[in-house]
Amino acid sequence: MKYRQLGRNGPSVSAIGMGRGATPVKPGEPLEAEFNKAIARAYELGINFFDSSDAYWRGRHEELLGRAIKGFRDKVLITSKFGNIDLPDGKKATNGRPEYVYECCDASLKRLGVGVIDVYFLHRVDPNVPIEETIGAMARLVEQGKVRWIGVCEAAPATLRRAHMTYPLVALQTEYSLWFREVEREILPACRELGIAYIAYAPLGRGLLTGRIRSVDDLPPNDRRRTHPRFRPENLEKNVRLVEQLEAMARGQGITTAQLALAWVLAQGENVIPIPGTNHVQNLELNVAAVDVALSHEKVVRLNEIFAVGAGAGKRAGENMLKGMGI
Repeated sequence: MKYRQLGRNGPSVSAIGMGRGATPVKPGEPLEAEFNKAIARAYELGINFFDSSDAYWRGRHEELLGRAIKGFRDKVLITSKFGNIDLPDGKKATNGRPEYVYECCDASLKRLGVGVIDVYFLHRVDPNVPIEETIGAMARLVEQGKVRWIGVCEAAPATLRRAHMTYPLVALQTEYSLWFREVEREILPACRELGIAYIAYAPLGRGLLTGRIRSVDDLPPNDRRRTHPRFRPENLEKNVRLVEQLEAMARGQGITTAQLALAWVLAQGENVIPIPGTNHVQNLELNVAAVDVALSHEKVVRLNEIFAVGAGAGKRAGENMLKGMGI
């Protein structure tokens, strides 16, 4: 495994972290055993950066991750997040009020079964609360020893700067892949300027860049991706044609399509750390191998041409969800 610095003032983390798998895991079901094996194998392969949130599987992901890393807790870094809320009617909400920050952190510590969260993220910016108030409360968690470092997710450059001025951030987490490159215009440059690491979630385009999804029928019936614009039938047909070009390049290099997509993300700078999610050992091992894939300048340029901004059909999320991003 190779390692990268988490921001100017943060710890050393594995060049690839481990995100949440797409399929929810329920305690006691067969998939939990596979989940545990994947976490243990990740640690064996040198991954020391495990991502979670109180919003993932309604808190179950924190519980499962906490149990899975119990035997090597002091040798890895755990992240979690707060402020991204699913309402009973299916709508989304945000909460960045200071009192809610403290409440969520205590609840996450309990679910994770740990004494401190290594990196605590504001999952979504609350437009009704000044970012200085939310970050100020998160800074007090550091002072109290409940959190080591802090970061934000899906923040606009101006918000990122205000947050960083309030208390030094080590990371920003936002979607980034060949499929979604808009962050290269302003977000990535701002992170580099401020000395903030960029945590790239969905680096495989929510599975689209693996080459395994050819039609909507390849997604489980209740899969949330069925509601994402890029997976709608009229868009997916066009998007698969782009992925076919990625597949051809991967075959020419003797690697998988997913490995090529991850290698491209890793090639975007030492401050970029992708966190592909999986519950399965086989996928994990393939993801980790991408760290050793060498891409020539010519191949990076070619991929940039194929997946130019706007080349894909469909936005990365629905309109209602997008309203809560990039604030």
